[in-house]
Amino acid sequence: MAHVKTVLIADDQPSLRLLVSATLASEEIDIIEAADGDEAWQLLQQRRPQLALLDVQMPGRTGIDLARAIRADEHLANTRVILLTSKAQQQDVDAGLAAGADRYLTKPFSPLELLEHVEQLLEE
Repeated sequence: MAHVKTVLIADDQPSLRLLVSATLASEEIDIIEAADGDEAWQLLQQRRPQLALLDVQMPGRTGIDLARAIRADEHLANTRVILLTSKAQQQDVDAGLAAGADRYLTKPFSPLELLEHVEQLLEE
């Protein structure tokens, strides 16, 4: 049996969490969800997911804050990060990648594209 990977979805929009959760749902992925950045940070520390999908703009810590915190935490150093955001300016993309994100996807994104990124990062 394949090793189950834990994936955190952190976004303040329930509809987006539902879309991402439905896109990724499989027997090999255990999905945990957070509605804001502070809840996401608690889950990151407690569950240490292999992958975190973070909304850049949400209450509490932002996705950028969380990406920096993940990279600075030795226990989370191997967690892959995908930032999901409506901010598509090049400077926003650069800031996200500089904060430690592995991928930067702008909304609206294709569920298939998201799935491909997730599968690539979980295989690394």
